[in-house]
Order: sequence, then C-alpha cells, then structure tokens
Amino acid sequence: MNFFERQAAARRASTWLVVLFVLAVLGIVGAVDAAVWLLTADPAGVAFATIGTLAVIALGSLYRIASLRAGGETVALELGGVAVPEDTREFHLRRLRNVVEEIAIASGVPVPRIFVLEHEAGINAFAAGYAPTDAVIAVTRGALDRLNRDELQGVIAHEFSHILNGDMRLNIRLIGVLFGILVLALIGRKILEHGRFGGGRNNKGAGAILLAALVAMVVGYVGLFFGRLIKAGVSRSRERLADASAVQFTRQTSGLVGALKKIGGLQAGSRLGDRGRTEEVSHMLFGDGLGLRGLFATHPPLHERIRALEPGFDPRELAALAAAWGTQPPDGLAEDAQLGLVGPLPPPLPPATGTIAVDAQRIAAHAAQPDGADYRHADALIAGMPDDLRAAAARDDSVVALLLALLADTDATLGERQRTQVAAHLGEATATEVRALAPAVAALHPALRLPLAALAFPVLRRRPRPELDAFLATVDAMIHADGEVSLFEYCLGALLGAQVRAYLDPAEHARIGRRKPGDVRREFATLLAVLAQAGSRDEAQARRAYLAGLARVLPQGHIDYAPPADGVRALDAVWEPLDRLDPLAKQVLVEALVDTIAHDGRVTVAEAELLRTVCGVLGCPLPPLLADGA
Repeated sequence: MNFFERQAAARRASTWLVVLFVLAVLGIVGAVDAAVWLLTADPAGVAFATIGTLAVIALGSLYRIASLRAGGETVALELGGVAVPEDTREFHLRRLRNVVEEIAIASGVPVPRIFVLEHEAGINAFAAGYAPTDAVIAVTRGALDRLNRDELQGVIAHEFSHILNGDMRLNIRLIGVLFGILVLALIGRKILEHGRFGGGRNNKGAGAILLAALVAMVVGYVGLFFGRLIKAGVSRSRERLADASAVQFTRQTSGLVGALKKIGGLQAGSRLGDRGRTEEVSHMLFGDGLGLRGLFATHPPLHERIRALEPGFDPRELAALAAAWGTQPPDGLAEDAQLGLVGPLPPPLPPATGTIAVDAQRIAAHAAQPDGADYRHADALIAGMPDDLRAAAARDDSVVALLLALLADTDATLGERQRTQVAAHLGEATATEVRALAPAVAALHPALRLPLAALAFPVLRRRPRPELDAFLATVDAMIHADGEVSLFEYCLGALLGAQVRAYLDPAEHARIGRRKPGDVRREFATLLAVLAQAGSRDEAQARRAYLAGLARVLPQGHIDYAPPADGVRALDAVWEPLDRLDPLAKQVLVEALVDTIAHDGRVTVAEAELLRTVCGVLGCPLPPLLADGA
C-alpha cells in the first residue's frame, strides 16, 4: 500500500469513525432515556432528556475540536511537553534532533517541531497534528535516557509513519469527537462530588442530586465503554502498519525490536503518569500508556509486536531482561559507545548534472515511503550543507532572511529589485541579510535547497502571526518582481506559502480531497503545459512532453497544448483545485508530472527537485530522488 492508497484508507477510516460515533451516541441516548423513563414514566421528560443529551455531546465535541484547531503543538503542551531548541547542546536532545531531521529529509516533509515529556520515565512517543506542516514529534525522557540511537531511530521512524500514513489527522479528530462522548462521565463525577460534599445531606434536593449523579455516572461509563472500544478498533491496525513501515524505512528490525523489549523489561514500561491525559491520547502513543487489555487495548500485545519483527522471539526473554535491569537500567548513550553507533560516513552527493532513473509509477509509489537508501541519502544531504547556512536555519533572527534568499534571483538587476521588496515589507536589516546570504544559497547543490528549507521551517513557524503574514507578502512580492522569475523559484515560493498557510490553519488545510481528474481537467492541462514549456528547447518538444503527461492523467479527454499566456503565473489558479483531488487521483497526477518532465528519457537532479517542490505544494511528500549510480 503506497502513500496515496494509505491516504484513501485513512479517509475511509474517518468515515467509519463517524459511523461508530453515531452508534455510541445512540447507545448513550438510549441509556439516558431508559433511566428517565424508569424514574418518571413521562414521554415529555424522555424527549427533553434526548435533546439535552445530544446537545451536551455535540457541544462537548465541538469545544474539544476547537481547542485542538491549532494542531499537534496543543497536544504536546497539554501533556507537559518541552520544546527542543534547534541549537540545543545537550547530547540527548542533539541526538534526538539529528535523528528527526534525517528522517524528515529522507521523507520529503518539513522537519516537525520536537518536544520532550521531561517528567515521564516510561519509554513512549507520539506524533500529533493535522498534516506534516503542523506535525510535532514528542518523546519521553525515559526514551531519551534508555534507548540507544538505533532504538530511538526505530521509534521515530514508527512515528513518522503515522505522519505519512494520514494517521495523525484521524487521531487528533478522534480526541475531539470522543470528548463529547466522555463529557457526560466528567459531568457525572462533578455532580457526585457536589452531592457528597456540597450543601449537606439534609438539604431538600440532596436525594435528587445524588440520584442525578448516579444516572450521570452510569451513562458516563457507557460513554467510556464506547470511547475505549472505538479508539482500540481504530488504533490497533494502524500500529501494526506503523511498525512495518518503520522497518521498511530503516531497513533493520533490531532498533524497533530493542525499543519494544526495553518497554517489556523495564519497570516503568511505556506508561505515562497522568492517567486522565493519557486516556485521551492513548491511541496516539508508541507504546501502551494505560495497560488496557482485550477489546479495549489500543495496541497489539507487546510480545505479538516483537514476534512480528523477530519470529523466534520467546516472551520469557522479557522476564530475564527485567531481572537483569532490576537494579541497573540500561543507559542509551553508554550503549551507543559500546556498539560504536557513530554512524557510517555518508555517501557523497550525486553530481548536480546527474540524472534520475525514470519510472513514473515507481517514483509515485515512492511518495512518503522512504527506505534505507533514502535515509543514507539524507545523511549525505545534511553533511553537504554549509555550516553557516545550517546555523542560519536554526536561528530565529536569520531564518526569514535565509528562506527569502532561496528565492533570490541570480540576475543582479532582478535580485536588487527583489531585495527592495524585502526592505519595503520587512525592513532594511532583513534585506541586507538576504543580500549577504544570497551568494552562498545560490551556490548550493540543487538537491540541498528543499532540505535546507525543511530544516528552517520549524523555526519560521514560531514567528508571530503578523510576521508570518508579512513573510507571505514578501514571498509573493519576490515571486512577482519580474516576469522572468524561474519556474523553480515560483514553485518554491508557492511551497513556502502553502506550508505557512497550512500551519496558520492546520485543520482547514488538512482535509483529504474528493475531486476526480475529470473535475479539474483545465487545471491539469495548465500545470502540465507550464512544466512542459519550462523543460523543453522548443515548442515541438514542449508539445510532446505535454501530451506524454496528459495521456497518463486524462487518457480519454484530450486537451490541445496551449502555452499559458501568463506563463508561470497561470499556476496561481491551479493549486487549490488540484490540492482537493482524491488521494488516488493525486497518484495519477504525480505519474503525469514525471512523464512530462521525463519525456526525453531522463530526469536531471534539478528537474527532480522541481518535481519534489510541486509535490510538496500539493501535499504529496516525495523523498529526495537518487541519481543513477548514487
């Protein structure tokens, strides 16, 4: 199952979640109505109870969904997460950040913001958010202290699979809708507390209060039953898929197996301290945070997860590990030193003039499905970045100028015009810094531009909203400073704009589309025509490139080739409609883009990076493509 198929499956799971939610609501309403009927035998009272119960559930769900609209960062902060600085010097945190950055670049997604649950001794982690643009990765302090680098990599790869498989969106919505089901349990508990301690037992209304509390608590447990059942049903299969994806990515099972064994062998296991908070997020965690079993278990049994990766595993091994670690738990950093996990030297970057092996279906299937070669390639990309540019990407005071420098044109006249726009929008100091950074950015290997932007984006999104709005206005001004702006510069600007807008309103921009290719025929034609025109020597070659892509995406619906009169600016009108495509339609679109770019039988590194930029704008994360022989 590839990225697009998993996105479609996630949408089907969301539909199934709605069905389960409706059934749970009906069960709760039925319980309330039965209690009211037994107490009053009054049809009007039953009708009032039905309306009131539905209102409480609906308002509870809407309230929780609204509170989570800001995305994954809200969840991390509610659990006590502490953000990991980009320039941290603590070795545990530096190791964590290095692993996250490598996997993000290998996956073709922005580097997520990283949090640590400092007061949690258990080994656990989670990914949260609506989309890769607002994702966060959080790990417990226990995971940092007890896991070696291979094990930490396995856990982080597992969480990245949730980001890429569409699980995060499903999980965060699950928190919202289930809160409405569980809110009656909270109300019942508060009523019971008031009945016990408020106003004295001899008050006239004490009996009614206690009776209402009892009914609310019973109904609350009905809600808790359904809530746990829904979470467990949705979560278990996604956890098995995430384990398998993590192994596919890292190309080794020892890291993930080692982490799971340490969960089973350590007293703290994977449990979190705040049971109330853990109840809400239990379906999002790497390991079981509550200790529920059977139908209510959000994760497959630990020994089953290990045996799926290591068929000869004997569960008695966990008891032996527990006995060995009883007095001296493992130290992850010490294990790194003993195992020599300093990492192999990364391979050299491919030549900037190299070519990519051409196979449209293979490249499309590679979307959000990186493997071990991609991980090693990410090491090479990070190692190839100049230290001063990496430092600029990690600093609040330079990240805006760095990203704008990626858009700066190499033509001196146009570049100066762009810097004038920067000064008008953001001030002379930023324009001066853009001018200083532009030569180093222009000298970057083509394959390093998007990874550098991925490293910078988590720092950028910490800026206040007015500054982000000003940044978007500046990006737009730089793109349109002159009609000669290149397609890559335009698409990179569109990618930056799309990421910022998705971060500012993650819930709105994380919707999975439903449009079919036939609904956006004109937009397909415009995008393919612009790409064909940009990558061809003459109109005849451009026409052949355009028709190659069109035949893939609209085999029965021919549209004559016509270079857009506005050139690259014609793309302004295509992004939103194409972003609302059904996931499987997006797969066909990616294949069509590859066919258009590769009409001459080859794809250069620069063309591959353009393809990845377009895919990024359309929400199809594509790992860095490997050049022939790389």
